[in-house]
Amino acid sequence: MMEENTSPPALPEQTAPQPESTPESSVVSSPVKTWHLVAGLVILTAIIVGLVLFLLGQGAEKTALFRDIVIIFMALESLIIGVALIILMIQLAILINLLQNEIKPILNSTNETVNTLRGTATFLSNNLVQPVIKLNEYLAAFSKLVDFFRPNRR
Repeated sequence: MMEENTSPPALPEQTAPQPESTPESSVVSSPVKTWHLVAGLVILTAIIVGLVLFLLGQGAEKTALFRDIVIIFMALESLIIGVALIILMIQLAILINLLQNEIKPILNSTNETVNTLRGTATFLSNNLVQPVIKLNEYLAAFSKLVDFFRPNRR
C-alpha cells in the first residue's frame, strides 16, 4: 500500500490584541486618580469645617433644627439600605435556587455523558481498534515475507 505524507493544514497565526493608545482612553492614570482623591477630601473637609462654623454662629434653635433634619435623612438612608439588603438577599436566594435546581442537574447529566463517552471510547479501543491494528501488523509482516521469498524481487 502507498503511504501519503500529508500534513494537516496550518492554523492561522494568533495575534495578540494591540492596546489602544488614544488620549480619550477610559483608563485614568494613577497620578490623576490620586489628585482627584486629594481634591475630593479637601472639598469634603472644607464643607464640614464651614458647616461647623455656620452652626456655631447660629442659635441653639437652628442647630437643633439642622440636627433633626440630619437625623431624618440618616433614618431615610437606613431605610433605603435595609430595602437594598433585603433585595440582595432575595436575589442571592434565587441564585442559590438556580444553582441547586437547574445548574447542578445539568452538570450531573454532563458528567454522566462524559463517563459514558469515556466507556464507549475504551470499549471501541479494546474491541475494534486494537484488533485492526494487530491484523494490519500481521498483514504487513506477511507481505514483507512474501516479498522476501518472491523470485522476481528487485
